[in-house]
Amino acid sequence: MGPSVLPLLLLSFSIFLLLHTPIHGAQKSYIVYMGAYSSALEPTEADLESVTNSHYNLLGSYLGSTEKAESAIFYSYQRYINGFAATLDEKQASEIANAPNVVSVFENTGRNLHTTRSWDFLGLERDGQILDQSLWNKAKFGEDVIIGNLDTGVWPESKSFSDEGLGPIPSKWKGYCQSDNKDGVHCNRKLIGARYFNKGYAAAARTVGVKINETFFTARDHSGHGSHTLSTAGGSFVPGTNVFGYGNGTAKGGSPKARVAAYKVCWPPLNSSECFDADVIAGIEAAISDGVDVISMSLGGKPVDFLRDMLAIGSFHAVKNGVTVISSAGNDGPEPATVSNVAPWILTVGASTMDREFASYVSLGNKRQFKGTSLSTGGLASSPLVSAADARTSNVSGADSELCLPGTLDPSKVKGKIVVCIRGQSARVSKGLQVILAGGVGMILANNRLNGNGLSADPHLLPTSHISYDDGQLVLAYISSTKNPEASISTVKTELGIEPAPIMASFSSRGPSTVEPEILKPDITAPGVNVIAAFSEATSPSELDFDKRRSSYMTMSGTSMSCPHISGIVALLKAVHPQWSPAALRSAIMTTAKTRDNNQTTMLDATNLKATPLAYGAGHVQPKLAVDPGLIYDLLVEDYLNFLCARGYSASSITIFTDQPYKCPKGFHLVDFNYPSIAVPYFQETPVTVTRTVTNVGSPGSYDARIKAPAGVSVAVEPETLEFKAIGEKKTYKLTLTPRAGYNITNYEFGELIWSDGKHFVRSTIAVSSGQKKNITSY
Repeated sequence: MGPSVLPLLLLSFSIFLLLHTPIHGAQKSYIVYMGAYSSALEPTEADLESVTNSHYNLLGSYLGSTEKAESAIFYSYQRYINGFAATLDEKQASEIANAPNVVSVFENTGRNLHTTRSWDFLGLERDGQILDQSLWNKAKFGEDVIIGNLDTGVWPESKSFSDEGLGPIPSKWKGYCQSDNKDGVHCNRKLIGARYFNKGYAAAARTVGVKINETFFTARDHSGHGSHTLSTAGGSFVPGTNVFGYGNGTAKGGSPKARVAAYKVCWPPLNSSECFDADVIAGIEAAISDGVDVISMSLGGKPVDFLRDMLAIGSFHAVKNGVTVISSAGNDGPEPATVSNVAPWILTVGASTMDREFASYVSLGNKRQFKGTSLSTGGLASSPLVSAADARTSNVSGADSELCLPGTLDPSKVKGKIVVCIRGQSARVSKGLQVILAGGVGMILANNRLNGNGLSADPHLLPTSHISYDDGQLVLAYISSTKNPEASISTVKTELGIEPAPIMASFSSRGPSTVEPEILKPDITAPGVNVIAAFSEATSPSELDFDKRRSSYMTMSGTSMSCPHISGIVALLKAVHPQWSPAALRSAIMTTAKTRDNNQTTMLDATNLKATPLAYGAGHVQPKLAVDPGLIYDLLVEDYLNFLCARGYSASSITIFTDQPYKCPKGFHLVDFNYPSIAVPYFQETPVTVTRTVTNVGSPGSYDARIKAPAGVSVAVEPETLEFKAIGEKKTYKLTLTPRAGYNITNYEFGELIWSDGKHFVRSTIAVSSGQKKNITSY
């Protein structure tokens, strides 16, 4: 090696080290959490300024000056949540985490967004007519209850947010309409508030070199998701609504006369995340301060311990202030142990179908016919048929081309044909775009094995039918059996009265909770498939640039859509029972739910097998029964703190949730937490006794216990009868579960306890497992 080469190699090696050595100064955004803000009275502007200054002073002591702190802090949480969000490097975040007044420091984590027939299906109307005994009438359509929606904003011009027929804005409302640019949002007596929170997103964007522009300074909805969820929860009556002529009827939310407020905390995807914790927490605090009664959040992330879950922490503060928080279970089903938003103070919602389908039929050349679903306009006469796997370009695998991924289809093999694409990896509608670009004239979208029978009606760009996995396999077998396969696709037809319904959606996330399996999650299921609601006219129904269509209403599917159904129902119950706690409202919904479909058989999963409480929780919501549940399982803030104690959290850890030290009671166990469902996930060889307390919210009477024991378990209740002499009276009972000799419980087994006075049927699910985690995949 010559001497002139050595310095060059050393220089190259030095540059390599510089490029590959971790830089401690790299900055990220963090939430510095200091617990609850302790104030019995409404804080003055001076109080709020003092809190903000204390944040500047605290951070300034670590950064060297308050000026640097003011530059670093982009949110100061001042009212219910004490803390701030700031841009820091890892060393600074670590140092400030040890400050005496700091409870914890969290990275600004990103989360994901989790969609007129449904209210008829839920019994609030019949064939579009509102019956005298409807909960809508009892609740005055949710009049003056305020629903806050944390999502992608709102399309204010939608008729779903018309204030026609509404009176003055409730005096308790303290919020406002934020309009900072020409694309601003104008509010009225229906849409009484619209605010946006983008600083957490902006901080995350800066770390990856993404700049935000003026479109980020508005509460206007540019994606459609926020308008859809908000109108589902509290949209006004809008006659003559349809999607491309399908599903014609009157659109309306669960509480059509409720007042609604949009809190835009979700933005275009950034590293697969749309909603960042710093913004979500700011939105929660604003909603509490503004005076909402209900917070609806169709968003979430991977389940984590409550001490590290800012969504759970923020929601706790809302519930502590009497605000009910409803959130989606997630769209990671049908895999087990995927449910998110599992804190016991959050009402967690799974998704199921309703009795309406947008049917599109596939007819093969061999005379076989299969029923699918779609929202594509027009049908397609008999045309040549090809599988995407057979139509691949020379440089890709069949595994990629069968998914109709970009660039995988050979135009010479696709032109003029219907293409069979397999669901997965890319968006369903975008697969059709690839077929169009390759010269295809139609698409059959077949489910993969995981999605089974779970179908979604999408606004496809070409004639399309979405069919099940089994039917897809038959179509592919037909293609392989003949030299000249052909197929036709019918025009879409809206079909009502579908049986069986509801069926659990394949995408709906399943339990058990990986954080705390002694709380059965999800809590409830509601319609979340092919739901029609308001949409944004700033984007196409497919959200593809190629698609120039616009629609003021659209179908969407997801637990994002089932969540606002429950939010609207909670608002109705709140209108009838304004003094009920968030726990009481949840209990009423859970204990009156049903587990049978409209064929009066056990609800099915998308696989056509029987669904279980790990999919639907307490069951499918029945609003007309929830308004008069008879008995409720109530919980106070102290009960939630006791729950945290029973989980083994230290006194210092519990300060994350409370503004003062909390002394844990002795002898409190998780099985005694007063939840409406009963879960014993580590049931071994010894009996387990569960304690619950019920509160009478109906007329005086006597309730008798009825028990359906889980397989392999003997169940006894003491006492067997509960006698109530007055409204508000409480009674405690004990439920003892004993393993049966010779029966080995390996997976979950389910039963139920029903307290009934002949009129009310107060049902609690019983879930028992041996806790052998190696078997979790078979739950």
